Amino acid sequence: MKVDPTTASRPTYDPHQPLIVQSDRTVLVEVDNPRYTEARDALAPFAELEKSPEHIHTYRISDLSLWNAAAAGMTAEQMLDVLRRYSKFPLPPNLPVDIAERVARYGRVRLETHEGKLRLVCADAALLTELSRQSKVRQYLGDRLDETSFLVEPMYRGVLKQALMAVGYPAEDLAGYVSGEYLPIELRSRTRSGLPFVIRDYQQEAVAVFHAGGEARGGSGVIVLPCGAGKTIVGLAAMARLQRHTLILTTGITAVKQWKRELLDKTTLTEDQVKEYTGESKEIGPVTLATYQILTYRPEKSDEFPHFQLFDQRDWGLIIYDEVHLLPAPVFRVTAQIQARRRLGLTATLVREDGREGDVFSLIGPKKFDVPWRDLEQQGWIAEAACCEIRLSLPDEQRMEYAVTEWRHKFRLASENPMKEEVVGALLNRYAQARVLIIGQYLSQLRRLAKRFGLPLITGATPTEERERLYDEFRRGVTRHLILSKVGNFAIDLPDANVLIQVSGTFGSRQEEAQRLGRILRPKAGGEPAHFYTLVTRDTRELDFAHHRQMFLTEQGYTYIIKDAGEVLAAVAKPTAAGA
Repeated sequence: MKVDPTTASRPTYDPHQPLIVQSDRTVLVEVDNPRYTEARDALAPFAELEKSPEHIHTYRISDLSLWNAAAAGMTAEQMLDVLRRYSKFPLPPNLPVDIAERVARYGRVRLETHEGKLRLVCADAALLTELSRQSKVRQYLGDRLDETSFLVEPMYRGVLKQALMAVGYPAEDLAGYVSGEYLPIELRSRTRSGLPFVIRDYQQEAVAVFHAGGEARGGSGVIVLPCGAGKTIVGLAAMARLQRHTLILTTGITAVKQWKRELLDKTTLTEDQVKEYTGESKEIGPVTLATYQILTYRPEKSDEFPHFQLFDQRDWGLIIYDEVHLLPAPVFRVTAQIQARRRLGLTATLVREDGREGDVFSLIGPKKFDVPWRDLEQQGWIAEAACCEIRLSLPDEQRMEYAVTEWRHKFRLASENPMKEEVVGALLNRYAQARVLIIGQYLSQLRRLAKRFGLPLITGATPTEERERLYDEFRRGVTRHLILSKVGNFAIDLPDANVLIQVSGTFGSRQEEAQRLGRILRPKAGGEPAHFYTLVTRDTRELDFAHHRQMFLTEQGYTYIIKDAGEVLAAVAKPTAAGA
């Protein structure tokens, strides 16, 4: 292929490369190309996967994906270099300019503190004037101080950032934070339980990037790590770095208990310094663990949220948002009011089913650190995972029922396909000695499985004490097979679980797929791989949604095989130790 002689730095274009880059900022990636894996990994930091059929995957380079990459330190030229390196054809002429200009928008306007006053600053006076005339922005600006700055009331710091994001100019927040009340916290070199404890390199790097040496550029942002990679440890290390009173918000009582165990086991904090603020106990201490459920409780829909006062009960130096992708919408409102507090978001995926990724960016902070799942798998920090989709048909007597049922009921009918019980039985037989989790969406389906196979079932209605007992029995191997409702999606510490059977899910939730896969990714003592099975009814809406869920697996570099239920059932008489 001819090289343009006008520029020596321009790479040659090779039709054997895996990318086709289009002018609308979509990128087509050939899955069967020998360079697919390296191209996908290079593209992922600044592009979002939209479709993942068998042979061609579609990524989109969105404004938000560009700004997250820019906030993490990636330049527009580095992004363009990736596209040029792996593209079959020359880039569309509009694209380099478009990407450069979009990336440059991040930080064009800044929030700064000068002489004790909060200001919105922009070196481009014309741009600042234009932004100040936008109705979404104007209402949060005070007096114009000079050509390049406006006065801003501190109470509007968060909502102004949301407004600027909405008009396409995300602000870089350099206004700094209140220190918070001092609290001495040290990480132990040996846990209270007697085991050696060392922070992994990537965990140290994540904390360093978040803290940024104590400068204003640090102190708010999101750390993206796989489930099982030690996000909780990153939170503990951030607390030890800052040495301040800390409020930790998480998904439920089980997660609260897990955080408390880790805090007491791996830091010098004492029992009286770590308090729980939940539906069961409402104590406040130097380190307080609260659930999203209690924060969003209110007696009537028209009432205020009485527990939002927790944000003002202490001089917090750090607020940690565990599983930030699940942050309830009302908590965004109160978070907008506490922008002077340092904020750390922890998550396995930035995907939100409500589309509010932009609010996470504005109010918690941009993505500061991300490690591909497969990288950590190759380094042995998370277990190798084999993903398998098992497809089965509806029984003949239910096919007509499915055909005539209302559209909104079709997904549940397919999800509760009774033939799934036969496949579950075959897998339980195959993995009789393994630690198996069965997880699903519909309680009636889970109760049938629990009754048929004589297995314990944990749901949202299971008392905390009973739940903890069953988890403990599973950890000790007293119970090897356990059924979980949606409570199993979040923050449960079952490190020896190595098989997960997903019998039903929440429509096409990639977020849920991430959480469920994460339940079995903690590295195993013997180094054996984990197995992730999804049971899907073919020729139904469930199969359509399954394709969307699998995009998460594709994003993280996993491949999955598809089997017919007949293969699995036929293998019942010939179980293998290695699995499918």
